[in-house]
Amino acid sequence: MKRVGLGRFSPAVSVKPHGLSLIELMVALAIGLVIIGVLLTLFINITRNNNEMAKMNRQIENGRFAIQLLQDDLWHAGFWGDYIPQFEDRSIAAPGDTPNAVPDPCLPVASWTTAHRDNLIGIPVQDAAGTCGVVSDQMPNTDLIVVRFAETIAPNPGASCAAGEVCFQASECAAEINATPPRRYVLGTTGFDLEVKGCSDAAPGVTTVQTAPVRRMISNLYYVRKDGVLMRSEYRNGAHQPAQPLIEGIDALRVEYGIDSIGRTGTPVSYTGTVSRGDGVADQYVTCSPCTFDQLTNVVAVRVHVLARNLEATQGYIDNKTYNLGNTAPIGPFNDGFKRHVFTTTVRLVNPAGRRDAP
Repeated sequence: MKRVGLGRFSPAVSVKPHGLSLIELMVALAIGLVIIGVLLTLFINITRNNNEMAKMNRQIENGRFAIQLLQDDLWHAGFWGDYIPQFEDRSIAAPGDTPNAVPDPCLPVASWTTAHRDNLIGIPVQDAAGTCGVVSDQMPNTDLIVVRFAETIAPNPGASCAAGEVCFQASECAAEINATPPRRYVLGTTGFDLEVKGCSDAAPGVTTVQTAPVRRMISNLYYVRKDGVLMRSEYRNGAHQPAQPLIEGIDALRVEYGIDSIGRTGTPVSYTGTVSRGDGVADQYVTCSPCTFDQLTNVVAVRVHVLARNLEATQGYIDNKTYNLGNTAPIGPFNDGFKRHVFTTTVRLVNPAGRRDAP
């Protein structure tokens, strides 16, 4: 019998293949869906938070920008170069330029009288007395403020008033100031021939005539339009021009005027005599619309309140708050989806207040 030997390798062993069972597959899918759901929820929350943060940042930016614009103008209110109104000069017992009416800020320059010019200079901050056609669709229950001053940038020597501008020039010559009628300043579009030196009271040996600086008059009118936009109208070409949009997302503007009514000695402010012209400190803050010329003549500070809102509504949010903007009735609730914040600043009118400061 023939014998058969074994080969070098063992015969192949058949292995049965294994895979995931249906239960294992369903468990894996469930775990995967949970992980995806968590990641999706996290992504949505982060996106929502980022969107809310962007809305809030934009709101803060708009509110602060609105405050900054008004604050910058108010710092310069009542600046007229080297000119000091007589009623703010303690050395003059019987001033002839004390404001006697609230000026119409929108009156065309062609209709200005001497008294109106004195009132414009003596009342550099006011509400909108008179009719201003440039104000359209003003937000209800909001204020309007006008700020006036001469351009603070030093003009070039010999510079004149540009065409279409209203400019201011103050004399430094006693001969012009004491003339009959006096020529203390020029406010308008022509006639800028006042001098710094070279007139009859010139110092010995001074023969060169030097024209006084001519500065552009700045008059800015601010209000809030019904669609929540801060508007500004500038005085150009002899009249206030149509208002231009500045900042969106502004729901309200409220203004309080700081009145200097009592001097340091406790004496009420008076413009007859030289004793009590005030002390440059606000004794009370009032909201007046319209304000009287007595109130506005004694304004030495302004408190500004701005209500800013998000530009986009927040899903699921209802604004049921009320907002206090000064000593008037609160604003709100709005009952909408926009988040809001109140921005407030108090600005001392450096020029009018500084001239009242008593040593």
